[in-house]
Amino acid sequence: MTISSIQVFHSSRPPNAFLRATATSSSSSSNAQTFVASFGVSSRIWGSVVGNSCRLKCGTRFRTMAMVKDGGERTEDLPLIDDSMDTFNNSQIKELPAKMRERDFAGTPYVPVFVMLPLGVINMDCELVDPEGLVDQLRILKSINVDGVMIDCWWGIVESHSPQVYNWSGYRSLFQIVRDLNLKLQVVMSFHECGGNVGDDVHIPLPGWVTEIGLSNPDIYFTDREGRRNAECLSWGIDKVRVLKGRTAVEVYFDYMRSFRVEFDDFFEDGIISEIEVGLGPCGELRYPSYPAKHGWRYPGIGEFQCYDKYLMKSLTEAAEVRGHSIWARGPDNAGSYNSTPHETGFFRDGGEYDSYYGRFFLNWYSQTLVDHADRVLALANLAFEGTYIAAKLSGIHWWYKTASHAAELTAGFYNPANRDGYAPIAAMLKKHEAALNFTCVELRTLDQHEDFPEALADPEGLVWQVLNSAWDACIPVASENALPCHDREGYNKILENAKPLNDPDGRHLSAFTYLRLSPALMEMHNFAEFGRFVKRMHGEEVSDFQVHPEKTHAEGMDDRVAP
Repeated sequence: MTISSIQVFHSSRPPNAFLRATATSSSSSSNAQTFVASFGVSSRIWGSVVGNSCRLKCGTRFRTMAMVKDGGERTEDLPLIDDSMDTFNNSQIKELPAKMRERDFAGTPYVPVFVMLPLGVINMDCELVDPEGLVDQLRILKSINVDGVMIDCWWGIVESHSPQVYNWSGYRSLFQIVRDLNLKLQVVMSFHECGGNVGDDVHIPLPGWVTEIGLSNPDIYFTDREGRRNAECLSWGIDKVRVLKGRTAVEVYFDYMRSFRVEFDDFFEDGIISEIEVGLGPCGELRYPSYPAKHGWRYPGIGEFQCYDKYLMKSLTEAAEVRGHSIWARGPDNAGSYNSTPHETGFFRDGGEYDSYYGRFFLNWYSQTLVDHADRVLALANLAFEGTYIAAKLSGIHWWYKTASHAAELTAGFYNPANRDGYAPIAAMLKKHEAALNFTCVELRTLDQHEDFPEALADPEGLVWQVLNSAWDACIPVASENALPCHDREGYNKILENAKPLNDPDGRHLSAFTYLRLSPALMEMHNFAEFGRFVKRMHGEEVSDFQVHPEKTHAEGMDDRVAP
């Protein structure tokens, strides 16, 4: 796992914006003990979960819960609610502010809810860490009818020492626990590095035999204009080049996926594994590693193009020669640096070179290379997992969305300036492979971005709307997950709005939602109560403390429901 833009942006926000107040959480219970009992879980198990969740290495693909905030406070040090704390007195329950008035989602389509497991649940020896504590945590999740969990299967753990020697032992133990609890599994084929986050205590590099190759041939990694290498994943330039001890990168990925399919055949046959998400780049996302913090990037920098390894440069040279303009066999020399703003550069500014003949050629090649990589890997994934639902994850690069060039998206490989839909080609490719699109940042609100970083000209709501509709227009399933830890009703309401769009004439909705992530903070009593309420609404169930819009009667509010 590399440090992500979302994580760094989050760490630089004002302390009062780090976690939204949870005072608006509502519960019919008058104390924590009643709350626990209402879910049919003993206080002994809850106390065990609280304790064990502190011991587990709880992280996220973007950041860990151990991340240090501006004021030096560690989120994992926040007090946990236990049976002795009476935090749910009815007198503390306050009515929602007008801006947070809610839609009634009772009777709307059922959207399954999954929860990501902690990064450190499997150690580097492929052993399951603290199985007893995990069982207790999963029982708590099961008590509120969570549909299943998501787990990363790390390439750097399973094929760590030698090519085509796989160790799945810890994952088998974990999968058996999930099966025993009658939960479903979303499994991520994680071909990227994990680690490097602020406060991160989990580090999983690429397999040792791969990093040895990288010492003598660093061009297997993505490279920026200054020649800096990024070892968090392999360059797509070697997708079809036999530099990995006689195999190409896509052959390595296929062998890994095939080994997984054979090893866990019984879980596929029993329907326990409901989805395979195929890692396609850094953080498991289909994008270039254009904003690495290890190279000094900070939000809201535009990032840099990552095409300067010898394999991608050879591809660019061939494309320029085919076009008949050999002089175009180069990356832009006026695109600024990681922390530039668009208007500071000749390439990304309004009327800049990004929209010139050369600029359009380069961006077409750069973005098509991204699509071609996904096309190759997903074709092999369909061979390995025939008959199983597969998905690809796309990152939500929402900063500079309100500019003409969309510079941060361009450096990440999404050719999506204001005059072009850069996500339609990706959706068409996914449609070809009958793959779902998993998109992030569905909980973010544009107003919040303007308040915290007005100079970024961000628009996550506009981006989410564009990407989801590009996918739906291509008739592919769309799933999503939150980009940042979310524990408050306001964030959950935003997710619900995106999951089940209001008055959509076709009744479209998300195929699934995955919550990031199981952590000590989620297990705090008031946070878990709010999460349980959210799960019920995603499932289309009624909630007892629903608050209608003040300008509508309850009957009128029913018109807001999305048709199943």
